[in-house]
Amino acid sequence: MRRTKIVATMGPATNTPESIEALVRAGVDVVRLNFSHGTLAEHAERAQRVRDAARKVGRTVGILGDLQGPKLRIASFKDGKIKLSPGDKFTLDPEWDEQAGDQTRVGLGYKELADDVAVGDELWLDDGRMVLAVTALEGRVIHTEAVNAGVLSNNKGLNRRGGGLSAPALTEKDREDIKIAAEINVDFLAVSFPRCADDMHLARKLLEAAGGNALMVAKVERAEAVEQPVMDEIILASDVIMVARGDLGVEIGDAKLPLAQKSLIKRSRELNRAVITATQMMETMITNTIPTRAEVFDVANAVLDGTDAVMLSGETAVGKHPARVVEVMAELCEEAERSIVVRHSDHRIEERFVRVDEGIAMATMYAANHMGVRAIAALTESGATPLWMSRISSGIPIYALTPSEEASRRVCVYRGVYPVMQDDLTGSDPKLANRAAVELLIDEGVVDAGDLVIVTKGDLMGIKGHTNQMKVLRVGEHHKG
Repeated sequence: MRRTKIVATMGPATNTPESIEALVRAGVDVVRLNFSHGTLAEHAERAQRVRDAARKVGRTVGILGDLQGPKLRIASFKDGKIKLSPGDKFTLDPEWDEQAGDQTRVGLGYKELADDVAVGDELWLDDGRMVLAVTALEGRVIHTEAVNAGVLSNNKGLNRRGGGLSAPALTEKDREDIKIAAEINVDFLAVSFPRCADDMHLARKLLEAAGGNALMVAKVERAEAVEQPVMDEIILASDVIMVARGDLGVEIGDAKLPLAQKSLIKRSRELNRAVITATQMMETMITNTIPTRAEVFDVANAVLDGTDAVMLSGETAVGKHPARVVEVMAELCEEAERSIVVRHSDHRIEERFVRVDEGIAMATMYAANHMGVRAIAALTESGATPLWMSRISSGIPIYALTPSEEASRRVCVYRGVYPVMQDDLTGSDPKLANRAAVELLIDEGVVDAGDLVIVTKGDLMGIKGHTNQMKVLRVGEHHKG
């Protein structure tokens, strides 16, 4: 079974019930709604179609709402695009008509850019495809010179090489979109360009005030977010980290990106957070039916690094064959997971545990990895215990048995964790609860007579955070308790 999860972005290519069902059947675990585009009605309709398709196929699929963040973009050109050559003079003017860009000048979505740059700085546009060197500042107007040849088209993203842009992570649009996210009950909410932990705390507070309860995803896109102690602070303020390699690569430079990815994945796992690796993983499959060898290695390396999930963007949003991309990515993940590297872990081996449920999770994985256990059944209300278990590298499947649909969708992003809906066993005799858990695994076709299974649960089932029991059972003998 594939342990690494797949996140797929919705778009024009995946807008119909048929295309969404095809994605779910292909193996997508979480779908991403990009709040940079679309209305409340459109997002709500997509979310409902995803849930309908998952119900029809018999799978659990989570929904991630992705906030646009600060509009670090140029405006539009009257002819749609221009072509620049090295040495061409070009002006960024926040007061210019947003639809009237031409060969020499264009408007700016980020009006305060002049406050953050100085002569000699490099501005990278369209993920670095176009580089402009700042030559002069005239009030809010920025004069530049093209460093390379390239095409510049409408609304392309903009970064300062080295980071340091002061734009707040949450715009007024984001604050309204958080209300939309709460209304359609997304399972994950991604915050773009967080500068510090306070950005994540504010987003969580706004979501809770709107009635939402999603897990918070920090998209690491700024240079300062990969420096300590800011990195740890952002990770701890979040539930999930996204290694957003597009903007991050522009800010820190592509040469530093691989080590930044490895560091973020490693540190997120050490701090008991899930992590998604994103951007251009299978980019050529937007048009092609097979990936490049470089893309094959990229996906495999992310799996070997320990990422919980890999994400598709344009490949499924606007690509020619989105379901096929998911199938190929799933196959690549499964092959990479055959490596012994992804089954070995010394995670927190020297650390003390503060919480009882965390200690139970760690003890479960130690026992499972040393006893030949076939599967783990974690009776859970919140999904916390399966998360802690999944931080330990292993080839043993972890089944999150829960009566909570919310918890079942949350664990969709955790590596090696599989959600299974189970009736609420609150008040049940412990022996009956054990039996129900094992019989459910038998029904799922996971275990056979004679297999070892570990069941974890709490004395007070039905209450979050009270897992305090670990039981080792042999299938066929579980009726004895």
